[in-house]
Amino acid sequence: MDITENTSPVRVDADHTMTKHLGNWTTSQVFEVRARAGAAVVDLRSPDIPDGDIEIRVDLDRGMLKLLVPDGARVEHFGHLEWTGRGRVKDSYGTQSPDGRVIKIVGRVHRGEIRVHRGGVAILSAMASRAYLEDLRHAHRTGTMPTVDDPTRTTFAPK
Repeated sequence: MDITENTSPVRVDADHTMTKHLGNWTTSQVFEVRARAGAAVVDLRSPDIPDGDIEIRVDLDRGMLKLLVPDGARVEHFGHLEWTGRGRVKDSYGTQSPDGRVIKIVGRVHRGEIRVHRGGVAILSAMASRAYLEDLRHAHRTGTMPTVDDPTRTTFAPK
């Protein structure tokens, strides 16, 4: 793993609710996601996240985790997740690149699921949020570009 030891994990909790973290919201490489009868959306496409592997520690109890990942990222979960009941990792959008960034998912899932969205599907997932609407309004007022749908886009003021 290419993660520094002093990186403190970012906690994402969804207890009977929907929690979304979109756009350029963190610089961490380690995440702890807990969802109990809820759902969490975690955007990992930000250029502010340092190079190297990303580790996601999950504890899902009848919950859903949706990961928005960059194109080419490799999601590793085989042998790292403890499953009880029904559930699976759905990763059918886009392709993984052998030299892409590694996103390792570890932990336990009890009757839950993990969805991986890449490329255009990740953009559409981000656009279907209240945060995107607020970002559009802010971009319109300030004359800049929205970044929730594509965190790699830099905000700039057109001439």
